[in-house]
Amino acid sequence: MIKIETILDILKTDGLFREIINQGHYCYNYSNVVFDTICYDSRKAQGNSLFFVKGAAFKKEFLLSAISQGLGWYVAEQDYEVDIPVIIVSDIKKAMSLIAMEFYGNPQDKLKLLAFTGTKGKTTAAYFAYNILNQQHRPAMLSTMNTTLDGKTFFKSALTTPESIDLFDMMAQAVDNGRTHLIMEVSSQAYLVKRVYGLTFDVGVFLNISPDHIGPIEHPTFEDYFYHKRLLMKNSRAVVINSDMDHFSVLKEQVENQEHDFYGSQSNNQIENSKAFSFSATGKLAGDYDIQLIGHFNQENAVAAGLACLRLGASLEDIKKGIASTRVPGRMEVLTQKNGAKVFIDYAHNGDSLKKLISVVETHQNGKIALVLGSTGNKGESRRKDFGLLLNQHPEIQVFLTADDPNYEDPMAIADEISSYISHPVEKIVDREQAIKAAMSITSQAEDAVIIAGKGADCYQIVQGKKEDYPGDAVIAERYL
Repeated sequence: MIKIETILDILKTDGLFREIINQGHYCYNYSNVVFDTICYDSRKAQGNSLFFVKGAAFKKEFLLSAISQGLGWYVAEQDYEVDIPVIIVSDIKKAMSLIAMEFYGNPQDKLKLLAFTGTKGKTTAAYFAYNILNQQHRPAMLSTMNTTLDGKTFFKSALTTPESIDLFDMMAQAVDNGRTHLIMEVSSQAYLVKRVYGLTFDVGVFLNISPDHIGPIEHPTFEDYFYHKRLLMKNSRAVVINSDMDHFSVLKEQVENQEHDFYGSQSNNQIENSKAFSFSATGKLAGDYDIQLIGHFNQENAVAAGLACLRLGASLEDIKKGIASTRVPGRMEVLTQKNGAKVFIDYAHNGDSLKKLISVVETHQNGKIALVLGSTGNKGESRRKDFGLLLNQHPEIQVFLTADDPNYEDPMAIADEISSYISHPVEKIVDREQAIKAAMSITSQAEDAVIIAGKGADCYQIVQGKKEDYPGDAVIAERYL
């Protein structure tokens, strides 16, 4: 429940309030107005709701529908000239976030908040942190792969970072469930569309940066993408940063007056004696570690999570146990065929992460390699060229181009675009199951490998704007072992 006086105070304090337009009823007494729910979905609006008008696709009909359900007030950046009062604000997304905080009792003040950003590795690092903190604390986690607000039930999130109303609702549930910490993945989109506006994190971690999410409906340029990623550092009390990431010098200068830890070759926190399932660390995490996820980049993610959790009350023993116990669905999952060949299933969905994945596989497998790959439709269009140019440098890999969330685009056209950058022959099989089956059929010995990249543990394909059931890459691979 929230009073209108409280709402107006919040908006005026932040410079967001413009005016109330009451459709001619200027003597309206606002003092008795109280809202029991807040929402941005017109289908959820009730008589006691405060409705937020947001989004480029919003239509006046949505507002009229909410009014027909009894809606009495709304917040917007313009007057839609309907017969109920409107609170006009200068920025609807900022207003929604600040009001949601207050409506849900400022749950962010009752949790230790840890956030990860980066082009890749956010989910893996979040899982490491969850398992580390779970040794002695009661963490909740908001992750692309799995979200848990009670430590018992897990569900998949629709967005990497939820809309602000949903985010603070989830935080409040975590508090009610006795959670002590919250681990989040924070995307550049979260700052671009202000889903975390006004929120300060106890620790923010920057894992890496490479060109991604650049396109008509995302970031117009790499500079814009990088700027919005860096906002997490600005809005964190302490930060952890990979010193080997591109543009590290920019971040180093930005955080020089903040509490910070660096890891990697330009720091004291380094990885030594790196093996497939173990490594040693120097600096604050000095010691030997077991790890289930192969690949140096996963060891880097583990160190990043360890340094962050150290600041949040975890011991070195907690960190060792947490790292050793971490597995991530769809992240470097390894299956073995009857002929001994390995099948690697990973979420790698941009050029940089695919490059690292191929490097890891080639380190362990020196036989024939097959790769199953697609690229998403209507987003991240730059990935297609990145994939093609990368694979053009690997003529030894048998490439099977297939569908990966084609959405409103033709998956064969996407495959054609990728292959236009590749000078050697590739297979194009739109049906993802048939592509996986074909790739697995070319192996014959233990040194061979199949890489299935892109979807990870996703059990759907996005086609024509809707999620269609899909068994999942691991389930399909198991059928043809």
